[in-house]
Amino acid sequence: LVMEKEIIETSEITPVDISFVTHIKELEFNESIFQKLTSIYEDFLAEGDPRVESWLFMATPIPSLLIMISYLLCVLFGPRLMTKLGPFQLKPVLATYNIIQICLSFYMFQEFLVTSYMCSYNYGCTPVDYSTSELALRMASACWLFYFSKIVDLCDTLFFILRKKSNQLTFLHVYHHCSMIANWWLGVKFAAGGQACFPAMLNSLIHTIMYSYYYLSSMGPKLQKFLWWKRYLTQVQMIQFFIMFAHASYSLYTSCDYPKWIAYLSLGYLTSLIILFANFYLHSYLKRPNFTKIKPFDKMAQKLD
Repeated sequence: LVMEKEIIETSEITPVDISFVTHIKELEFNESIFQKLTSIYEDFLAEGDPRVESWLFMATPIPSLLIMISYLLCVLFGPRLMTKLGPFQLKPVLATYNIIQICLSFYMFQEFLVTSYMCSYNYGCTPVDYSTSELALRMASACWLFYFSKIVDLCDTLFFILRKKSNQLTFLHVYHHCSMIANWWLGVKFAAGGQACFPAMLNSLIHTIMYSYYYLSSMGPKLQKFLWWKRYLTQVQMIQFFIMFAHASYSLYTSCDYPKWIAYLSLGYLTSLIILFANFYLHSYLKRPNFTKIKPFDKMAQKLD
């Protein structure tokens, strides 16, 4: 009886024991969640296009996320760091930058145009060619270059900060520049080609014209009289979003063999751009006082692209 009593007493569970067991179970639960999330993440990456796996920034989304976070930190703290400094005079740098952007945008436009012609591209529906043929890889490379060009576009914001043009750092400007990187990383990772080529080709053409305007307008007042067409760029920029929206919608309501989730993602993103851009257009063109002497296109073009 004495031994049984000792066993019972020694087998009693103390509050410390209960706390320890609970803690162990919580750790096991958290570890289980982490393992599940890791498994989902790995399965997600495994669905990617194997052709682009070894391409710059394509293996995982981490490099793109770090670039986006760095960009947002630059937007947040850059103007504060510039408060005690004067604006940088960057006319030669900006001129060179605009020329580079013109050449890059036109090169991408002609690449998409040529490859789409060579593969008998159907602008209504063209599935992604995941083969390793020369033409398929050329089209995928053009898509990757378009993605990378969106990283280059972040210099627009950097120049605003260095020139102390903080009023140009609107939500529309920052959202557009940052989100394009995320959207096109997904596009290249999972569908480098096919339907994605048309909106990229259209946007490259718009950028070619737009950066040409930026370059010419930076040449001084003597060229201003030849830039009468600048207001039409505003309308073209708005039209491109509606064309892209219609293009993405068409693939959803047909038997197009293109990832539906990418089409839905594109529609949601384009809807946000149309709303933000329409709001800006409304306040810049339709609601501005007659006595306010501003140039709405100049502001809008800088904010959008």
